Amino acid sequence: MIDIHHHLLWALDDGATSVEISIEMARIAAADGISHVVCSPHANGQYPYEPRVIAEKIHELQRLLDNEKIAVKLGHGCDFHMSYENIQEAKADPSRFSINGHGYLLVEVPDYGLPRGLTEIFYQLQLVGLTPILTHPERNPTLQSDQLRIVEWLQRGVLVQVTAGSVLGRMGKHAERMAHELLANRWVHFLATDAHNTTSRPPKMQEAFDLVAKKYGPDYARLLCVSNPLAAFTGKPMPPQPEPLNLYNDTKAKSWWQRLTGR
Repeated sequence: MIDIHHHLLWALDDGATSVEISIEMARIAAADGISHVVCSPHANGQYPYEPRVIAEKIHELQRLLDNEKIAVKLGHGCDFHMSYENIQEAKADPSRFSINGHGYLLVEVPDYGLPRGLTEIFYQLQLVGLTPILTHPERNPTLQSDQLRIVEWLQRGVLVQVTAGSVLGRMGKHAERMAHELLANRWVHFLATDAHNTTSRPPKMQEAFDLVAKKYGPDYARLLCVSNPLAAFTGKPMPPQPEPLNLYNDTKAKSWWQRLTGR
């Protein structure tokens, strides 16, 4: 399996706090069947995103993992926050924040609320060749209460990543319910750990993979955990996707008069 959202690098954000923890997280990931990890530190006002520092840490950590015979291949990415500065930098240099510089971009919206003009921002990023991947929308209360906001983004080519822990109910009942509604509609393109540590946010995907395979089919589980993330990791086109349900219907809520008259 390939994990495209993982806070593995130490002392860069709220993820791993030491190189020893980074090594242990990679060890847990490998034991769980994860072969590739995208190191995706935050880029926001609290945590500056410095590609040179990130590259140096990935190089050092890969060396340590190889020495320990931990079979995980590392890549680089970013947990991209929608600040004005980040957006301008991404438009000027599409490789800066994207996964291994190939154009797939993890985009995180705030925990509460949504940025104004988000649809237009996605469009601007797409114009410069980026493919936005909306990370863990199932954990956003605004989207939990109004999933239809996602419809237009999906129709316009935005991809969706759901957290493995949400699928298993470890991110709360609301996140669990929305994760499974998105999966049932085939609106999800990636599962990822969003791992931050070895305990409360561990780098594990196998249990979620198994549950998705049982409920929605093994082919879909493999697409979300192997084929699609491999395309993002290597910068290849996405493989054929299952037909999404309830995406191109008239999904707007009907008024009481429309419901009464059947119009």
